[in-house]
Amino acid sequence: MSAERAPIRVMVVDDHPMWRDAVARDLAESGFEVVATAGDGEQAVRRARAVTPDVLVLDLNLPAKPGVQVCRELVGADPALRVLVLSASGEHADVLEAVKSGATGYLLKSASTEELSDAVRRTAAGDPVFTPGLAGLVLGEYRRLASGPAPAAGSDEPRAPQLTDRETEVLRLVAKGLSYKQIAERLVISHRTVQNHVQNTLGKLQLHNRVELVRYAIERGLDDA
Repeated sequence: MSAERAPIRVMVVDDHPMWRDAVARDLAESGFEVVATAGDGEQAVRRARAVTPDVLVLDLNLPAKPGVQVCRELVGADPALRVLVLSASGEHADVLEAVKSGATGYLLKSASTEELSDAVRRTAAGDPVFTPGLAGLVLGEYRRLASGPAPAAGSDEPRAPQLTDRETEVLRLVAKGLSYKQIAERLVISHRTVQNHVQNTLGKLQLHNRVELVRYAIERGLDDA
């Protein structure tokens, strides 16, 4: 029980009761506050709106409403919510669909308790967290999309939002895949200041999470700068 900061509030969604209870128990024992659990998609949306967790640990294969739909609805209504998908599927299509629906990270169920705890902490901080091999897949897909045909002239491209020099600098380092901690060290500023710059940039660009931010930066070539 840290005096400096309240525990991270987590909700666990999975349709297998034994697995759901085990994950909730492991997270509670690791110092997280498990504020709710749910066994289907409809229940997940209702309870998450009622308890507003910091991180939603979400299975994709749910009855009543699929996990990607749960993610899309909840993140759409509350962009501050972080979603960590915990799935048995490492299929590329599932990973990309989850990220496009607003998930911050994607972990396979083969992960250890320590890996899950670390992933929840990093997800709460806004860092994209992926099972090894999947991060490259997501970044590769965004690069592919970014190198595709440019959007139709004019219509889709309103005024480019004005970012400060420091926000642009932070965005460039985010696009290169650096964590907030690494960016803070590189720019000799605090971790919290990096988070503030990222939150301000998200607001200006009307984006929901760091993964969307990476895509935005790659589309504008900032990762090569």
